[in-house]
Parts: sequence; structure tokens; C-alpha cells
Amino acid sequence: MRVPTCLFALLSFNLAAQAATSEHDVVIYGGTCAAITSAVQVKKMGKSVIIVSPDKHLGGLSSGGLGFTDTGNKAVIGGLSREFYHRIYMHYQKDESWVQQKKSEYGNKGQGTPAMDGENRTMWIFEPSAAEKIFEAWIKEQNITVVRDAWLDRAKGVKKEGDKIVSITTLDGNTYAGKMFIDTTYEGDLMAAAGADYHVGREANSVYGEEHNGIQVGVLHHRHHFGAVKEPISPYKIPGDPKSGVLARISTEDPGVKGEGDKRVQAYCFRACYTNDPANRIPFPKPEGYDANQYELLLRVLNTGWGEFFEKFDPIPNHKTDTNNHGPFSFDNIGYNYDYPEASYERRREIIAEHRTYQQGLLWFVANDPRVPKELQKELNTWGLPKDEFTDNGNWSHQLYIREARRMIGHFVMTENELRKMKPTPESVGMGSYTIDSHNVQRHITAEGYVQNEGDIGVSTNGPYEIAYGSLVPKEGQGSNLLVPVAMSASHIAYGSIRMEPVFMILGQSAASAAVLAIDGDLPVQKVPYAKLREQLLKDGQILEYTGPKSARGLDPKGMKGVVVDDEQALKAGHWQEGGAAKKFIGNGYSHDGNSAKGENTAAFRAKLPKAGRYEVIFAYAPNNNRASNVPVTVKHAAGETKVTVNEKKDGDFDGLGVSLGTFEFGTEAEVSISTAGTDGYVVLDGVQWIAR
Repeated sequence: MRVPTCLFALLSFNLAAQAATSEHDVVIYGGTCAAITSAVQVKKMGKSVIIVSPDKHLGGLSSGGLGFTDTGNKAVIGGLSREFYHRIYMHYQKDESWVQQKKSEYGNKGQGTPAMDGENRTMWIFEPSAAEKIFEAWIKEQNITVVRDAWLDRAKGVKKEGDKIVSITTLDGNTYAGKMFIDTTYEGDLMAAAGADYHVGREANSVYGEEHNGIQVGVLHHRHHFGAVKEPISPYKIPGDPKSGVLARISTEDPGVKGEGDKRVQAYCFRACYTNDPANRIPFPKPEGYDANQYELLLRVLNTGWGEFFEKFDPIPNHKTDTNNHGPFSFDNIGYNYDYPEASYERRREIIAEHRTYQQGLLWFVANDPRVPKELQKELNTWGLPKDEFTDNGNWSHQLYIREARRMIGHFVMTENELRKMKPTPESVGMGSYTIDSHNVQRHITAEGYVQNEGDIGVSTNGPYEIAYGSLVPKEGQGSNLLVPVAMSASHIAYGSIRMEPVFMILGQSAASAAVLAIDGDLPVQKVPYAKLREQLLKDGQILEYTGPKSARGLDPKGMKGVVVDDEQALKAGHWQEGGAAKKFIGNGYSHDGNSAKGENTAAFRAKLPKAGRYEVIFAYAPNNNRASNVPVTVKHAAGETKVTVNEKKDGDFDGLGVSLGTFEFGTEAEVSISTAGTDGYVVLDGVQWIAR
């Protein structure tokens, strides 16, 4: 039978409309690791789901170079997040996964122990390509539909009825309708386009009653400030001469007032993957637009004798690295990302390209410029880009490290007060534990005329903390069927800990569970019964509370010899700050003086000894090259007082943490006191130990 032309045209139009419109129970926008766990959880709970991803590659940073996982306390990583790291472990049990290196040579680095993991062994260190293979296999296994290279029309692509999203439309004209929507982007693009409240930049400390938010002028925590070098560095082209002009990548703007808010965000970089295997190595390329003048400040840092360039070339399998920023001038592109969070797609691509040029240019500079110290240059030229990673992107990561962008102001806002247990957290849907960690935000000129970085913060959370369900959902009236597990509701400083990839996977699963329960109950996401959500999360292996050891890196004082007084028990005067960035310490972290207010900060460690006798006294301080070399310590003992000067730059003789102050006669009471007067660097307090001799 001949089909009339008009009917044929109508049929064609209807088919085209169907092809352009897709409807699922849950629509996930984004391609990060949270998108994967969200989609898998929806399928496991029996609903239909689609991932609409602006990215071609799935996994975000987890497959984009961050293979040396920032975990904190691994015991609080559960559910699908933990399953991902189990799948990583199983991948590296296969002989074919070891191409450039023998498994026995790499050893057991990054692997959980049977005692911790039972039958579900985990591995926390991996190659980018391995992570991507696992994400892709997971998607295929669950038969999840993924639309790639699909960019939300941020201007008019979100259709709403009241506070409910009906559909989203991408720039290619395709529309995706659903009952629930989950924004898993780092940028929070769907959340913002849907009209939810959000914030960009740092809030003032006064907004949420915090201590470490806002501008951090004068706060110098550790190795990523210019205090890490031996001498102050001039920011001027001719050292000491402001009229000569300022070196590249130093701001001449007023940095602002400590504790006040601003619109700046912490620096981005690529978590780059390098290799020193000659058979798999491509020399670092000279990027188009390379300008050696951009790295003059780095040259001045190197010429001071600073020698930590390779400190964060963290080894992953097959002779590769996950390379992160380290030091006062490194891979973080400080100050060049402020407009990224709300920029157009075109502008974001420009910012990403500039970051790539900066980072590749830095490598080319160090590898080739004749002014670079020869030993450093020789070592860097043993490294290059791996031939078998990021093969469709010039062997360079496809994912810039978006450490923060927009952050929703949701039903509940997580702040440092919840993370540090100063306030309770309602309705836990997962846990975090990593140090509160913000990278530098700006590089400025001090009042004394020297260059300095600002914004780097490392503060202990005093153990794992709970994350509230209310931080995943908008305020009532702003999105009754929207959940946001990545650009979630947290202050700048709280997000500095929450923003870890394992946590995003945890929150992605929890958001998906809530979405399904909201569908089943025909409820807005703000009204999902927590009791039901909690039951579902626990059933699926999520960790919602924790009472075990507070820190995976901390030594339990109760397990140490003799009598130990941690810095938490010390009697402190002045303004001591919390720290937790060192690789090892006693308890949950340590205290430091911020390398400021010298003489105003003092501390006393007092102990009750089991009996009178001779005791060796150990002073622990978490060594680093930015520590003071002349810390005055006084030991009070039965015969009087002994004064000792401690060089905290040096590794300790006892577990690498501390040094012996001597052996003395004591009664049953003992004291060690510390002053910061006249010290020439950070004074750190970790603990004091008395061992009977």
C-alpha cells in the first residue's frame, strides 16, 4: 500500500520527536564518579535511569589522574564507593594489568588489609585508564544508558512546573524528562540553572560562625607558602625595585582582610600522570604559546636551594605517577580560575586550555631552561607522558581538577563546626574524614614587599564526621525533585574536606537512594522519611556513624610505650592552630603556632607517672623543613629544670616523629613546657612521651 506523502511526513515528524525526547525515572546530569554510583544505585533499586554527560570520558577526576586517592580514614568508606576500590583491587590481581612493572615489584602499596576488608580487599592507588575501564564495565554490567558530549542548555534548558523540574534540554536540542534529577557535575550547572541558591568563593567567618573560612592573610600552614624557602623572595623584576614591575603570576591587588569573604576560589591544576619507563615515555611537549617569563618566580624559588620539586610525584602502578601540586610555586595555577564556576562553556574551555599551557610550560621550563639547577633538570628529563594514558587527548588528562566551583546553599549547610564536632550533624547519609584542605587562592605582595601565597589551610577534623542529608537537597520551594551530591551544600572550608572522590561516590549513592524513595512515596526530596532512607543506606553497606580510631594516619597514644600526653591534652596559652597535613602523627593531628605571634604561644604537657624513677622523655613534633630550628623546651624533673633546644626540621629518632630530650629522675608528676619566643619557623606540638629506663 502506498503511504500518502502527508502521512509519511507526519510519521517522520513523530519519530524525530521521539528520538529527541527521552523519559526515565531518574535523569543524572554529569559524568563524574558520583554519576556512576548514582546510576548504579537507581538500577539496583529497580528504576530506570539515564546519564546525560557533558564529558566523553566517565569518572571525572577518578579516571582523570587522581589515582593516589585522598581517603582519610578508609573505615568510613562504604557501599558502592568501597566496591569501586574493591574492583580496582581485583583489576590488579590480573597479570595482564601489569605491563611496565611486575606486581611483586610494586608491592602492596595502597591495598587494604584482610583484617580491615575481609573478603572484599581494596586498592586505593591506580592508573587513570584502570579506573575508566572499571567505570565503563560497571555501566555496561548494569545496562545503563549514557549520552556523552551532551551539554545542558544553561540559559533555557531547564523546564519546571512550580519548583519541580520536568525536563532538561541539551545544546544539541535533545530533551530528557524524568521524575527525579541528580546534578553530579563539579560545577553545579543543573542546580544553578534550576534556580537553587548557591555560593561562589569564600564566606566570611561571621556567616556560619567559623574560624578557618574567609581570607587567610597571615596564616601560613605548611609547605605551600613562601615560608617554605630559606629566604624571602622579591616579587619585582629587579629584586627590591617596585619601579621595575612585577613578575608574572603575582597579583598587585590588596589581598583583603583576614576572616572576610571574597569571590575567589582555590586553585586548580591537572592531576597529571607521568612515567619514567623509557619504553612508555613521551618527552614533555613544549606547549603552543610557551613563555619562559611565566616561570621566573619558580626560578627564584629553585635558586634558594628549595629541593622538593618531586615531592608529589606519587607512585601508582606500572612506573607511573599521580602528580599533584607541592610547594610555593608549583602546578597549581593560582589566581587564574576565579571566573570559571559561572563562566560560559566557551570561557571555561579557554581557562582549561590556559591551565594546560601553564602546567605543560612549567614542565618544559624545568626540563629545558639552562638556568634551572642541573641535577633537577637531569632528574625531570627521566620523566615524560605515558603513551598508554589519555590516548585521545595528547596523553594529557581530560579533566581539570575543579577543587571547588559553585556550592549549593541547601536545606542544611555543612560547616567546619559539624566537621570538627562542635555542632551535631542531623540525618547522616555518609561520612568524610580527610583533613580540611584548601589550596592557595591568591599570590600577593606583602606589606614588607615580599611575595606570599594566601588561602592554603590544613585543619584536622578530629576524626571522621557525618554528612547531613539536608546538604544534598535544595531549600524547600527551590527544587522538589533535585538532588546535588557533588556541588552540595557546604561552606568553603567544610567543602575542603568533603570534596574527596570517595565521598562524592558515597553521596552519589545516597542521593540516588533518596530519589527512588521520593518516587515511590510521591514526595518532594525534602520530605523523604529519614528512617526509610537510613534503612536503605545501611542495607546497601553505607557507613553512617563511626566509633573506631579517629585517624588512619595517627598513632594511638594508648598503644605507645610508657605515658603519652597528646597535644589535645596539653595546657596551651595563646592561639594555637590545628594541623593534620603530615604523613604521620600522634592521635588526630597536632598543634602549631602558624609561625606568628612569637612568644605569645606557650604550652605545657603534664603527666602522672605510675611510680617515681628514671624516665626518658620524648618530644614529638611531626618534622618538616618549614619548622623552627630553635624551639625552647623545658623539662621539669626531680632535680629541677633542664632546658633543651629542639630542631623541628630534622626527622625524629622515635618513629620519625620526635627526639629524646634526655633521661631524668622524676617523682610521680612530670612536666614539659614549650615556648615560641624567638623561634625561626613553625613551632609544632604533637605529644610528649615518658618511658621508664
